[in-house]
Amino acid sequence: MNRNSKHIVVVGGGYVGLYTVLRLQRTLRRELRDGSVRITVLTPESHMTYQPFLPEAAAGNLSPRHVVVPLRRVLKKATILNGKVTKVNHASKTVHFEPNVGTPHEIEYDLVVMAAGSVSRTLPIPGLADAAIGFKTVGEAIALRNRVLGLLDRAETDDDEELRRRALTFVVVGGGFAGIEALAELEDMAIDAVRYYRNIRREDMRWVLVEATDRILPEVGPEMGRWTAEQLRERGIEVKMNTRLESCVGGHVKLSDGEEFQSATIVWTAGVKASPVVNAGDLPLDERGRIKTSTRLTVVGVKDAFAAGDVAGVPDVTNPGQYCAPNAQHAVRQAKVLADNITRHLRGQELVDYRHKYVGSVAGLGLHKGVANVYGVKLRGLPAWFMHRTYHLSRVPTVNRKVRVMADWTLALFFKRETVSLGEIEEPRAEFRAAAAS
Repeated sequence: MNRNSKHIVVVGGGYVGLYTVLRLQRTLRRELRDGSVRITVLTPESHMTYQPFLPEAAAGNLSPRHVVVPLRRVLKKATILNGKVTKVNHASKTVHFEPNVGTPHEIEYDLVVMAAGSVSRTLPIPGLADAAIGFKTVGEAIALRNRVLGLLDRAETDDDEELRRRALTFVVVGGGFAGIEALAELEDMAIDAVRYYRNIRREDMRWVLVEATDRILPEVGPEMGRWTAEQLRERGIEVKMNTRLESCVGGHVKLSDGEEFQSATIVWTAGVKASPVVNAGDLPLDERGRIKTSTRLTVVGVKDAFAAGDVAGVPDVTNPGQYCAPNAQHAVRQAKVLADNITRHLRGQELVDYRHKYVGSVAGLGLHKGVANVYGVKLRGLPAWFMHRTYHLSRVPTVNRKVRVMADWTLALFFKRETVSLGEIEEPRAEFRAAAAS
């Protein structure tokens, strides 16, 4: 190891972390080769999750292995350490790192990149932490898939009408991209699955969307949001806007419109917030609890610190007075500028501003159904669904993953979707323990 080398520590292995280091491996090829620069990525998982594909993984359209990117395989010039950063002390240029397995310790750095992303933003709603599940990780997506299919199995065999209604009632809270796509894809999968059950009809299932504001999918515009709501209602999905979840203790759902009912599945997708690591350190924060970041993706007021993505409040130079939205589109593009600015910083060159005008959004609503508003062009149905898949195929990292995703989609043209619950993978030792006890 070159003791005089510059050590770059990247906190987070999501969009920003992955794409930043991928680009640094090219722009700093010489420095990484001769040892004058080292890169360490600190992340809880050994993979990056391409979150726009989580709804398709939950619906069985994609293998869950194909929506994640193994960091060690693609970031060959970096050291990947699995664990969490609990404190950033920039004054001493150290982070306190707690490995998933091992002893917590301090890691020194010369330059830090804050790319820890976001976590679900929850509210103090009675029962929420115990009864609900999020939709941000591949584990949550597959657990939801197994839960929905497992509840269909339960309803097929249960004679108690009240328990059947509870099992067949599915609630999604939050009308943004995550909520709408999760709801639409899971409902679409369940409709496919019901054809193989003798005692369950499509009408027996109840799907409910709860949204606190007066619109859904604000990113695609009011007109397309209204169209999406109409489409969901035509599919029998209840779309409750201007409605809040007030309680869900034990699965007993209470809504602000006065309705109460039982549900065995409550999915919480009502927003995100910056990773808690931003509150455990001495980096400056803005009024929204994000790291205060300049248009050049440097942390305001300190040297040798950069930030981007969901943890960063990046001013939007294309829309003065506003901040860049916390979405994948900005994260991927910010990572490119971030990596280039780190390279310029190390070489004593002038940094550049991050500038990207939001081009629009696409959303999948199940097989062959979608909605899109890109550069002002509004699409719905099959054309929007095709644009959704085309765009995200172009964005998913590495040729390896692009080919695997395309192979999954191609096979789906000729074979029916798998609708089998593998809920036992969540407790793989249960059967063995039962056998040992008998």
